[in-house]
Amino acid sequence: MNPDAALTALSAALNQDGPAAEFLPGATNNDYRLNPVDQAELEGLEDIAAVVRTSGSTGTPKRTALSVEALASSSMATAEYLGFEGQWLLALPLHYVAGLAVLTRSLYAGTRPWAMDLEAGFDAAGFNAAASALTDRRRIVSLVPTQLQRLLTDPTAETLASLKRFDAILLGGARASNAVRDQAAAHGLNLHLTYGSSETSGGCVYDARALPGVHIKTVEGRIWLGGSTIASGYLGNPELTAAHFSTDDAGVRWYATDDLGSYEDSVLSVRGRADDVINTGGVKVSAAEVQQVLESVPGVSAAAVVPVPDAQWGQQVGAAYVGTVSPEALASAVRQSLGAPAVPRRLRNLPALPMLPNGKTDRLSLTALLGDAKD
Repeated sequence: MNPDAALTALSAALNQDGPAAEFLPGATNNDYRLNPVDQAELEGLEDIAAVVRTSGSTGTPKRTALSVEALASSSMATAEYLGFEGQWLLALPLHYVAGLAVLTRSLYAGTRPWAMDLEAGFDAAGFNAAASALTDRRRIVSLVPTQLQRLLTDPTAETLASLKRFDAILLGGARASNAVRDQAAAHGLNLHLTYGSSETSGGCVYDARALPGVHIKTVEGRIWLGGSTIASGYLGNPELTAAHFSTDDAGVRWYATDDLGSYEDSVLSVRGRADDVINTGGVKVSAAEVQQVLESVPGVSAAAVVPVPDAQWGQQVGAAYVGTVSPEALASAVRQSLGAPAVPRRLRNLPALPMLPNGKTDRLSLTALLGDAKD
């Protein structure tokens, strides 16, 4: 199944003329398999149009059920926030929510998306070719930080011109480094940082502010997202559904994320995941804070921090980075900012961070890799 056929299947599901659609990877990067969801799996759930598997970056993927209302609300809220609708470039895997959102938003906007040729992977040449094929006056693309970083590393004039053709570049799926954001600003790109997940039908917070109709609150430091874009639950996992989804007395449906942050003056600040606290020798270290320090060092283009099991300390701080900086310089920067316990004891300089197809860091692979590193 190619993206055009996927668009037809999704359209039928949204119009309730066909089964709920679940797209899975095919034999090639340009191909997908349609898994029509059996109605028996949707027992107790109403008007489900699509099922999306979470990234599985920290464990087994969950099958998230998205209703017609959730997908429609996400599409309309995005258009309202941006102030326009337009033609989308599909540059992300269709079996993840960001890729699916390109199709749903195109369907509701009445525009035809253009699928980038990803057979050989994502690169500037392919992106430029796809961008030049867009014909609508307004153009939109969703990217992950790894993709934008690749485009902005020694960019050609053609690549910069391609990026500037877009009226909106939605950047999400993972935390964007300061370097990527600074480069985008320096080139005058129409960048919007997005936050969301499969459970929220994709990005529902743009530039740290809720999309129209989206609610935000924090409960004991944990971020909760609410509104009509929220998923109906997880297929085959009622316990996990009950742990993450609820409806309040006012009828607002909420999703309890695994992220920590604060929400003040209508601005959301995400500090990191609730499970990213590394307990090393009885001292608790925030992996997100260590990562931010590493990425702030000039010469570091990307970094990731994970806990690494250790027989003596329980856990050690593990980190990998891409850049030309010495490990000693990075250790010094972390020590000065966060103290000695936060200094990564397992540290590797890599040509690229291990990534999942949706652009998130492959935390499981990284933990295994750093577990083999010497102290």
